Amino acid sequence: MAGPALLVVAHGSRDPRHAATVHALVRAAGALRPGVRVETAFLDFDVPSVPAALAALAADGVRDVVALPLLLNRAFHAKADLPAALRQAPPALRVRRADVLGPSPLLLRAVERRLYEAGLTPADRPATGIVLAGAGSSDPEANAVFAETARELRRTGWCAVRPAFASASLPRTEDAVRALRAEGVRRVAVAPYVIAPGRLPDRIAAGAARADVLAGVLGPAPELARLLLHRYDEARAPRPLAAAV
Repeated sequence: MAGPALLVVAHGSRDPRHAATVHALVRAAGALRPGVRVETAFLDFDVPSVPAALAALAADGVRDVVALPLLLNRAFHAKADLPAALRQAPPALRVRRADVLGPSPLLLRAVERRLYEAGLTPADRPATGIVLAGAGSSDPEANAVFAETARELRRTGWCAVRPAFASASLPRTEDAVRALRAEGVRRVAVAPYVIAPGRLPDRIAAGAARADVLAGVLGPAPELARLLLHRYDEARAPRPLAAAV
């Protein structure tokens, strides 16, 4: 293999669409780097679990793995669940942990790809307000990063961008749509800032009922596939001596 194995770790869901979307994204990333072994694991609900996937890699003789969280921000799953799972790795396995996906310009490009696929064009930017709808978190740091992501999207030319959340935080998607309408925005589009379908994305879609456009989830967008490999390369690169102390 040309480099360590890549283990993409997704959240997991009871909704079968979630795992199907994750696998499609991981296949897209693997196709871009055919010399690298790429596997998938889940923190909850789906199989294999992270410890089971790590044990299987070790049993196959793999000795070096990059574990990449398929998460958009550093909230509870990235700070607690994933480290706990990785601590169960077999002793013979060297596991390096990649960073979460966000923030990244590639994520913003994926959001805009989905908006254009939903019917908008670059010419619609000046008259269109965007509700960037994420899952939500009780972690204030994660929510602050998400708010900055919304501001970065606004700087690409949309007339307004408001963050919204499906759970844990406010405002909800429908509240953000209503607020943009009250400001006189001519066209309102909801852009789910989530990777795969499931309960919370369905909640976002329900809250978008009064919007003009609802984009799809990020899913196996080419930008996400490239971002996975970018995080993989960052994790496997030698660290500066000062950072390794």
